[in-house]
Amino acid sequence: MKAAKLYGINDIRVEEAALPALENGMVKVKVEFAGICGSDMHEYVGGAYPFRTQPVLGHEFAGVVVEVADGVTHTKVGDRVAIEPPIPCGKCDNCKRGFSNLCKKGKSYGYSISGGFAEYAVVSEENVYQIPDNMSLELGALVEPTAVAVHAVRQSQLKLGDTAAIFGAGPIGLLVLQAVKAAGASEIFVVEVSDERRQKALELGATYVINPIDTDAATFIREKTNGGVEVAYDAAGVQATFTSGVNSVHPGGEFKIVSVWERPVEFNPNTVVSPEVKISGSFAYLNIFPEVIRLLARGVIDGNAVITSQISLDDIVDKGFEVLAKDRSQCKILVNMNL
Repeated sequence: MKAAKLYGINDIRVEEAALPALENGMVKVKVEFAGICGSDMHEYVGGAYPFRTQPVLGHEFAGVVVEVADGVTHTKVGDRVAIEPPIPCGKCDNCKRGFSNLCKKGKSYGYSISGGFAEYAVVSEENVYQIPDNMSLELGALVEPTAVAVHAVRQSQLKLGDTAAIFGAGPIGLLVLQAVKAAGASEIFVVEVSDERRQKALELGATYVINPIDTDAATFIREKTNGGVEVAYDAAGVQATFTSGVNSVHPGGEFKIVSVWERPVEFNPNTVVSPEVKISGSFAYLNIFPEVIRLLARGVIDGNAVITSQISLDDIVDKGFEVLAKDRSQCKILVNMNL
């Protein structure tokens, strides 16, 4: 089968790849759509993660089941499905404590197992989630990143009526925006340098959008909220958003980090000591795919709003990774396997 493989920094090649064996309890999926994730971009420009052991990329994908193996009990040929990539070990301390998203001994499609930037994927039935008839397969490919956003909001201390700020209006930032809106945030600030992304944030429910090049975001947010928001979310992962984000939070509030970082930041702990601001992280998701599918299927979260382009697998480098590296008007680019 044809697949996109990562060989190193700025080195992704579309070439033939072996189809994994269809073992007991597994299903073969014809991939229809797969999204380019920010973490894929980090690998493309910065190098592979230590836990990568398989070159075929892609962990945001959906498709149609075309074959099932022995031991498959509730999935059939023709089912339209979204794939949950992680396979926790179930035995480590984190798994036993109920934090399987933090498993360090597990595997994952698109990292240690052949992923979704391929014509076909072979996955365990446990990682397959059927999507309803009224939900497109394009949205099926948005389930994974939406789960990241929803998990971050559910893990945060945001309550109905609270104010929130989101730093970065890429795919995750725009999905976090919609998640905090659905959770009942009364005012939402979005900080983003791209004109197109700020406009999209307004369309999706932001109360205020701020260009940090023209306006001191932290000062603006503190003035509008009488001291800061209850929760700020970092979906950009750079020094400037870290500094502004921490300084935008109300005393006793929370700065929730959702982004992946390419380099360390400088940080003065005194900025969180006297106001008792909490800094916390959010990683992946935990047992929420069914809920996220419902949110997308019913339009509570508009996944289509973050999709800006569809490209063929052959064009994944030139029209995908290279475009995302240079053009901030782009948001989520989907690989359409039928193009």
